Amino acid sequence: MGNAPEGFEYSVRKDGTVAITHHGRQAGVLRGRRASDFLADVGAGDEQQLMARVTGNYRHGNERAARDHPRNSGRQRR
Repeated sequence: MGNAPEGFEYSVRKDGTVAITHHGRQAGVLRGRRASDFLADVGAGDEQQLMARVTGNYRHGNERAARDHPRNSGRQRR
């Protein structure tokens, strides 16, 4: 389905927030319930995929091809 996400790391701060970085740059901060849910899910599966989904950085490779598809011909491009 494409390349697997890589380069994500996370750290838990003293106040309970979770900072997620991607290749050394901050990609997101989770607080409260989202942070506790994230920490509970980290051990259950693929950490890289989970961090990519939480930060919204999980689409790679097919965006340009989808833009040119006939069903998207009437859509406005950003």
